[in-house]
Amino acid sequence: MIDKAAIEEHIRGILVALGEDPDREGLRETPDRVARMYEEVFAGIGLTNHQIAEMFGKTFTAPEDSSAVVVRDIGVFSYCEHHMALMYDMHVNVAYLPHGRVIGLSKIARICDMAARRLQIQERLGADIAEILMEAAGTPDVGVVISGVHSCMTARGIKNATARTVTQTLRGAFREDRALQELIREDRL
Repeated sequence: MIDKAAIEEHIRGILVALGEDPDREGLRETPDRVARMYEEVFAGIGLTNHQIAEMFGKTFTAPEDSSAVVVRDIGVFSYCEHHMALMYDMHVNVAYLPHGRVIGLSKIARICDMAARRLQIQERLGADIAEILMEAAGTPDVGVVISGVHSCMTARGIKNATARTVTQTLRGAFREDRALQELIREDRL
C-alpha cells in the first residue's frame, strides 16, 4: 500500500531542498498531486506477478488448430529504479502459443500495463510480462520484445535523445524457433 501522507511530506521536503517555496501558489498542492500520481503510476508495486496473472487470467478454450497469438505495439510507460526517471515511448510485442486455452486480447495489454506500473529495469519488465502471461494463459511458450526510450539517458547524463533500448524475453519454444522469434521482432514495432 502506498503511503500518500509520507510521499506528500517528502515531496514538500524535496521542494525546500531545491530552494523552492512549497507554500507559493503554484506549488501549494504539488505534494498532494505527486502523491496521487504515484499511487496511480506505481499501482503494480504492491502486486506479485501471480496476483496480476489472477487479475487478468480469464481464458477461453482454444480452437484445435490454434497457432501463435501475437499482439503488437502495446503502449506502456514505466519508471527506472535507478533514477526514478520515466521510461517512455515504450512499445511491447507479445506472442504466445496456446496450450488448450487462449487469453482475452485486452488482458494481454492489461498485463503489460500493470507490470509496467513498478520501479524497475526494462529487462525485468519483459521477464515479468512473460512470467505473468505464462501463468495466466497456461503456456510455457511466450515471447516479449520491448522497445523504449529512457529519460535517464535522454534528459540527463549522456543526453542522447535518439537512443532506444530494445530487450527481448524468450521462453519455451520462442527460445529456439526462429520463425516464432520473427513474429515479435523489434523492427516490426
